[in-house]
This record gives sequence, C-alpha cells and structure tokens, in this order.
Amino acid sequence: MARKRKGDPIHGWLIVDKPGGLTSSAVVGKVKRALNAAKAGHGGTLDPMATGILPIALGEATKTMSYVMDGAKKYRFTVRWGEARTTDDAEGEITNTSDVRPARQDIVAILDEFVGDIEQVPPDYSAIKQGGKRAYDMARENTPLVLDARTIHIDSFDLVDIADADHATFDVACGKGSYMRGLARDLGLKLGTFGHISALRRLVCGPFDESHAISLDSIISLGHSAPLLAVETALDDIPALALTAEEARSLQHGQAVSVLPVASRSSLEKVDPGAVYCAMAEGKMVALTKIVGGEIRPFKVLNQ
Repeated sequence: MARKRKGDPIHGWLIVDKPGGLTSSAVVGKVKRALNAAKAGHGGTLDPMATGILPIALGEATKTMSYVMDGAKKYRFTVRWGEARTTDDAEGEITNTSDVRPARQDIVAILDEFVGDIEQVPPDYSAIKQGGKRAYDMARENTPLVLDARTIHIDSFDLVDIADADHATFDVACGKGSYMRGLARDLGLKLGTFGHISALRRLVCGPFDESHAISLDSIISLGHSAPLLAVETALDDIPALALTAEEARSLQHGQAVSVLPVASRSSLEKVDPGAVYCAMAEGKMVALTKIVGGEIRPFKVLNQ
C-alpha cells in the first residue's frame, strides 16, 4: 500500500516573485511548509542570484508542470563587460579580463545574430548531465568538462539601457533551454571582450507574468490564505472540452468517452485527433486527453 503523503491536499498554482539568494528548490520548500502542502514543485529553475517569476505547482498542478516549463520565457538581465567568470554570472570567480568596452552602436549591430534558432553551449555551471553527472557538480570538482552546443530559439533580443561603460541591460524573449548566462558570455566574446550577468530577472514564464506574482514573504505570512490560481491556468493555450459529471467519472477511471456528444457542446469548430485537450467538468479540470478513433482518451488524470 502506498504511503499517505504528509500535509494537506492543496491543488493549484502560486506564482512567486522569487527573491535573490535562494535556490528554486529552497523556495518550493518554504512555500510547501507555509501552506502545509502535501506535494509541490516548480515550473522552471531560476539561478540563486536571479529574481522574478517562479511558478509553484501544488498537488495535482504538478501534473501540468511540463507545459509551463516548455512555455515561452522573458528575461531582463544586465551584462557586466570586461570580466569572464566561472559561472558566467557575478557569483563565479574571475577567469579573464579585458579593457574593451563595447559602444552602443556595436552592441545593437550584432543583436540580430542572436535571434532565431541559434547554437548555444550551456554554461559549465548548469544542470545538464554528462556521463550521468550534473555539469555543475563536475565543474565544482574541477573535472574536465566539454558540453555540446544545443539549438535554442530566441524570439527577441533588445538593448534596454546602458547605465555606464561597464554595464548594459537587455530584454530577451526565448524558448525552452535558453541560458541567459550563455547569451551574456557569447555576446561579450562577439564584441571582442568578456561578459557575465550581474543581474537577472524573469518577467514571464509560460502563461504567468508579474501581474500574477506575489512575494515569498507574503506567501509565508498568508499561509492557507495565499491566492491560488486554478490548475488549468497553466494550460491557457490548450482547448477545453466540457464534460458531464458522468463523463468526467469515466475519464477519471481511465475509461474513454465518445467524442460526438462532447464536441456538440463545445465551441470548437473542429476537433483535431493529434491535439491535446483539457477536459473540464463543474468548473474543474478532470484530465488531459487526446482524441483517438472517435473517443476522448485520458493520458493524465487529475483528482482535485
């Protein structure tokens, strides 16, 4: 018999405005304790020095975390020119220096080269696995490490401000797996100098932005009164199907239901057999489903 989880069965999303100096896992732990939640996870890691949008999934919302992690992101970060660091951010040790400071026109001239599908070598201090070990563990042990370049997608890369000769601030909209530290490093090298991130903030993570965010201190203070978002909030881009209570019970027991009566109640113009649908009943998400051979079949069932 499976062991019963300690804590309360709380389901939904809390969007934390993560403070600097904490790991994402530490934030999850603090939120879980504040709400006495039985289960919690996060929708995309932020570096300890980073601030901003950290979606926390509670209970059945953890089954939808991949949709947030795979979603679009937006960051604002400041590059410190003239210094290469082991971690490609301000927390690492200086490994190289340069007196070169790029001019505004030189920075703007090359930003388009970093937009679209580009190749990026992840930072040595990253969670990428090599030979079964995390890259950051190997880097800390001074184990020789050569990470392969990966294709990432950058939607936009804009210069926001140049505070002084040593610093420039950028906004980047990107897809999954993009390292801002890698962009800062590569941008510096392209400009004939070195660069690392001195400040980093995530502005958007999947469907969540700063309008949804609440401070960690507020969450700890509010506890069970903290403003939860519904589980299905993470699935705004996924079309919904309205089910009766009886159809919902069938899906929750792993049984398929006919698509015709459900489609007749839906506002969808057509149903796509290859698409994912969010099955809803009585205002709550029941399951993630696909349509196969005229049937709605659940592949991820929620119990809220």
